[in-house]
Amino acid sequence: MDKFLLRILVLASVNIAVFADAQFRTRNRMDKLEDFDEQKFSWGFYLNGNRLDYRIVLNPRYGVEGNQNLVRSKESYSFGAGLIGKWRLNDYLDLRLEPGLQFAQRQLTFNTQSNNQYAAGTLTNAPFAPIALTDKDKVRDIKSTLVDIPVLLELHGERWYNSRPYIAAGVNYIVNLQSNSGSTDDNLQQVFRSTTHNFAWSAEMGIQFYFSKFKLTPAVRGTFIMNNEIVADNATTPPYWTAAMSTLQTRAVMFVLKFE
Repeated sequence: MDKFLLRILVLASVNIAVFADAQFRTRNRMDKLEDFDEQKFSWGFYLNGNRLDYRIVLNPRYGVEGNQNLVRSKESYSFGAGLIGKWRLNDYLDLRLEPGLQFAQRQLTFNTQSNNQYAAGTLTNAPFAPIALTDKDKVRDIKSTLVDIPVLLELHGERWYNSRPYIAAGVNYIVNLQSNSGSTDDNLQQVFRSTTHNFAWSAEMGIQFYFSKFKLTPAVRGTFIMNNEIVADNATTPPYWTAAMSTLQTRAVMFVLKFE
């Protein structure tokens, strides 16, 4: 039995050594997809997982009481998918168009009952009729279906064996298909409204791995909406919701797997 195990161990060691030598020796090593990056145009697809939340700038009157922030965002995790179109510019630069569909759900909590103190009105704000906020009034679960169209300029290094590192950056046009921006109802009727058309910037880094039939790229991307996404509540709605925020902007960190 001991001799059998010894033979197995020796054979496994020899196989591992041969495989390692074939993969990493610099002489007589076959590169995979050698001409792939020489194509002027190429395409592929990607899958991604997201971590999303909101960047919130609070209104100093309705969004803050003392040292307490009255509006808070809860992060969420979601997924998406899209297509890749690549235009080779030169040996080190590519231009990429990567339209995709992203699904998201985030949560905002409004602990703004203390705004009743402004019910009589101020020099800059009209009076309003206070209401007692229920748990349903305080929490908004915001579902979003995002059509994300990024244009990225990619800078990559030289290939090292069958891999190549890169960084990329660019701008995005993002359409929120569930924005409710055209609704006449607002938070008084439990309808949270945000902008439909948005603009963002993105930055990405990853490593491209070359296989015999395809190129696999794991990458990390950050996307940050630049415009204010708030659609203000109606003028007759008490300042418990959108009035408590000056700016609301989506920010996302994505883990992307690209197949080309």
